[in-house]
Amino acid sequence: MLSVKKAESIVLNLAQPLDSQRDVETVDLLAASGRVLAAPVAGSLDFPYWDNSAMDGYAVRFADVENCSTQKPAVLEVVEEIPAGYQPKNTVQSGQAARIFTGAAMPVGADTVVMQEETRREGDRIFILVSPEKPQAFVRHKGAFYQAGTTLLTPGTVINAPEMAVLATAQCIQVPVYRRVRVAIFSTGDELVSPDEPLAAGKLVDSNQYALTVLLAQMGCEVIRLGIVADSEDALKKAIVQAVSTADAVLSTGGVSVGDYDYVEKILADLGGKIHIQAVAIKPGKPLTVAQFKRDEKKADSLISSSDCLYFGLPGNPVSALVCCWRFVVPALRKISGLGADAWGPEFVRARCHAELRSHGKRETYVWGRLYLVEGIWEFEPASGSQNSANLINLANTTGLAVLPAAAETWVWPGEFIEVLKVSP
Repeated sequence: MLSVKKAESIVLNLAQPLDSQRDVETVDLLAASGRVLAAPVAGSLDFPYWDNSAMDGYAVRFADVENCSTQKPAVLEVVEEIPAGYQPKNTVQSGQAARIFTGAAMPVGADTVVMQEETRREGDRIFILVSPEKPQAFVRHKGAFYQAGTTLLTPGTVINAPEMAVLATAQCIQVPVYRRVRVAIFSTGDELVSPDEPLAAGKLVDSNQYALTVLLAQMGCEVIRLGIVADSEDALKKAIVQAVSTADAVLSTGGVSVGDYDYVEKILADLGGKIHIQAVAIKPGKPLTVAQFKRDEKKADSLISSSDCLYFGLPGNPVSALVCCWRFVVPALRKISGLGADAWGPEFVRARCHAELRSHGKRETYVWGRLYLVEGIWEFEPASGSQNSANLINLANTTGLAVLPAAAETWVWPGEFIEVLKVSP
């Protein structure tokens, strides 16, 4: 049985990023939302596009206002009004000023902006009551924030709202992104029914497929749902062959323990999969199978160009399946998606615990609950009720997993700080 850290290392070593040449598509700007940038992006325009005012006020020549004061104001002739979006027509000469608004282009001749609160207007004359501290005050210069031709965004960047604003500003309307990672999922077990079916005695609702579908979709993956697969070697083999041939990664739940109907590992080996992990010292989630399939690219599905496929056989228990997914699968899929190395690893924080926690045994224990910030301090509140892997009800609102190390006995008292894995809400 592998330690959690060893299993994590194996999984992340197996996970290889999408190819920066073959696995790239160019999409329209808005279609790039949530996607991973696949190539450096540069703009053809400086930003700001031209010198402009950072304030509502008056564009002046610094030499005209350098020594003015309330007692001895500089009196200038207002020769033009320049709103945003207007191209100035006049050159500001000595003794002149132009009324200007925030974002408006600076007129030729002016080198400084005086804010309107430090002036007094009388007809076409403006009295400057306070001398600017230095030339160029409140002027945003062309190219001060970005120079045309230099890199705007680097590969591995997720395009969210701030990045979208940057791309739009630079008029980058076609964006190179990695294709979405394709993940096939299915649940195994004769006892399972879908949520829309009647629940007969002895049956269980398959919640795993729904939970994993949402988790994968939130990550931007393309999800291939293969449904519920019966506890039959033939049915499982058919599902695994289909999944491995069409996806970058496969998630199955159930069938990886040591029961009489747990066929997954045998089938994986029969199909040529190399099994790297069979069990991990984690609670919940001990029965975890990770295998790798080398794929002949010439025979692979036309939508797939990766040379291999990762197979994750997750426990059938819903809480165990999600914990293993958060701990091992999510970082692997992030790496495959092309994210930068600083973005795909699991993220842990130190948080103050709000309850007594206890664990004992040889497995690293994960306690689910709510992780949140209060005045810059992370706080962790374990879910109320039983922390039992069969109790998925109190899994609702989980945003963190507190980590109790594998030890003979571990106690955490209320108010103590503990390591917590951040997970998606």
